[in-house]
Amino acid sequence: MLRSIRGSSLRQIQKRFNSTSVAATYFPQEPAQPVLQTESIPGPKSVALNKELGEVYDNHATYYVADYFNSLGNYISDADGNKLLDVYCQISSIALGYNNPELIKAAKSDEMVNSIVNRPALACFPSTNYKQILEEGLLAAAPPGMDRIWTALSGSDANETAYKAAFMYQHAKIRGDKPFTEEEIKSSMENKTPGASDMTILSFDKGFHGRLFGSLSTTRSKAIHKLDIPAFPWPKAPFPELKYPLAEFEAENRAEEQRCLDALESIIETAPTKVAAIIVEPVQSEGGDNHATSFFFQGLRDITKKHEVLFIVDEVQTGVGASGKMWAHEHWNLTSPPDMVTFSKKFQAAGFYFSNPDLQPKLPYRQFNTWCGDPSKAILARGIYQEIVKHNLVDKTAQIGDYLYKNLTTILSKYPHIVSNLRGENFGTFIAWDCVDANVRNKILLDARKLGLNMGGCGDYSIRLRPTLVFEKKHADIFLGILESVLAKA
Repeated sequence: MLRSIRGSSLRQIQKRFNSTSVAATYFPQEPAQPVLQTESIPGPKSVALNKELGEVYDNHATYYVADYFNSLGNYISDADGNKLLDVYCQISSIALGYNNPELIKAAKSDEMVNSIVNRPALACFPSTNYKQILEEGLLAAAPPGMDRIWTALSGSDANETAYKAAFMYQHAKIRGDKPFTEEEIKSSMENKTPGASDMTILSFDKGFHGRLFGSLSTTRSKAIHKLDIPAFPWPKAPFPELKYPLAEFEAENRAEEQRCLDALESIIETAPTKVAAIIVEPVQSEGGDNHATSFFFQGLRDITKKHEVLFIVDEVQTGVGASGKMWAHEHWNLTSPPDMVTFSKKFQAAGFYFSNPDLQPKLPYRQFNTWCGDPSKAILARGIYQEIVKHNLVDKTAQIGDYLYKNLTTILSKYPHIVSNLRGENFGTFIAWDCVDANVRNKILLDARKLGLNMGGCGDYSIRLRPTLVFEKKHADIFLGILESVLAKA
């Protein structure tokens, strides 16, 4: 694969990879290449186990049954003993590889045992060490300009609680120091205004923000997520549809982004009720790995400031290093930070960051549930963050992303009849491309699996990469070799 990059650029990239292999340090027994034990994947054991599971559990989306006891590093094992190089990683949720020894140490600590067997209702009975756990992990990793956190149970819950914070904040601005009126109290119990808010959360076409009721009303990626479920009548704005390569379509893409910004501002200005907040992903992951430039996101920040609309950045999938920065929105160089940044996945924990203390309700039980997060997951997040810092994994991810992108540019250019629109340059390993249609995309994924490569799709016809932060050149070369073999036969 190195032959696809020539001259000084090759020497520069090779020099970057001369440092000690973090993957080898963590996983000295990691497979050197995929291990295939059965003619097909899923194999017979996986098929049988999945059939049994289906009798008690909805398993319609199962790829194969995994054996996590035998998965290691960048390789996922199935029930039949096949070991696949994993560039999907539980939908972007494995940061440091399977069975990472440092996380296992954290999991076996007395602190972890105590947090699991005595799981606290954090809002009422926070543990003596919860502030320390947060300060050494999740808060240490906070996006620039943010020093407060709300912890939650999942990405969907993180977004839902951010929405609640936005509504309470906007109404508090209107109400001032006045108490709730009797009319507000009574009407809220009837799900009517003025007690129930008629404000909205604005999201973008093809965005994905979760599957709970509020988050689902802002999800716009696929109908299958939303069918049969009641929804709030909240507004939707267009998200730019860029043309690639970006360097060849600068004028067209700038015009497209300006069109979307103009449409957003018009929607905010003409909305029948107040837009409390907008929410956007740095990359629309489930909707097809759709990117936009800093110009667009800077415009969003300016518009929200102008109209006193809160700006929520959904970093559930993009956060924690995969983009070549700790937080993907750091690529934007905003004039001021977002109002809230939600997170989950690679941190194994969930919640949202913020800085304005007014986003924290003044009364108890307003932002509340039994758990309000989970100290055991915050302990894991701390371990993940500390290993990221210790091994400089964000910069390493940026470097391996450059290597992948340059090689993919060469490989995919050979097959323009089936693949196109490579995107994610200078964005770590957050790389994707389109296939000519869904059938071709699905065949590529299945054929790659047969050769020991686990990839995932998104949108209607796209393929995305979501490897670990310890995915290195040796893994990249295996991935590139398998992919080119599959494309040559597609």
